Amino acid sequence: MSAPRIAAFAGSCRSTSLNRRLLATAATLATEAGAEVDVIDLAELPMPIFDEDLEAEGTPESATAFKRRLMDADGILIASPEYNSSYPALVKNVIDWATRPAPGEAMLAAFAGKSCGLLAASPGALGGIRMLPQLRLLLSSIGATVTPAQLGLGHAHEAFGDDGRLKDERARGMLQKVVTQTLELAAR
Repeated sequence: MSAPRIAAFAGSCRSTSLNRRLLATAATLATEAGAEVDVIDLAELPMPIFDEDLEAEGTPESATAFKRRLMDADGILIASPEYNSSYPALVKNVIDWATRPAPGEAMLAAFAGKSCGLLAASPGALGGIRMLPQLRLLLSSIGATVTPAQLGLGHAHEAFGDDGRLKDERARGMLQKVVTQTLELAAR
């Protein structure tokens, strides 16, 4: 059996994003477990806000490239910040673009049947846990199989050691569980 291919992206373009840092740690764990991981930097793929008039003029190359990378994967890891108790517009926008079928393409091909692991990091105590059920619902409704395990990492600005690893054993264990479940579902 070949190694599962995982697409991974953070819902923040900020260079010092805690979610980008958490995603990097998850990507390392997935690679160590034998997966091929494609970390997608959304800052390198800027997309306009989804609009059917724009789509009628032609799907932006960045949106097509993002969707192709998701379609090439067996599973997806997403680390998203929580803005006002929900996922940010960036996350919703890239998902909206990726769900649009090209001619001859199956509906929701970028997500349907893919395993999806959810992560959130926040400097606040709740770690993004108010947003995670909403993102889970969105992804489930477009055909993704979201892992039972998820991680909301509170006080994330203090959570990483100088080596980039999570300091807290419980958080490390939960991150490992999300990655493991994503890989196991992707391998099916």
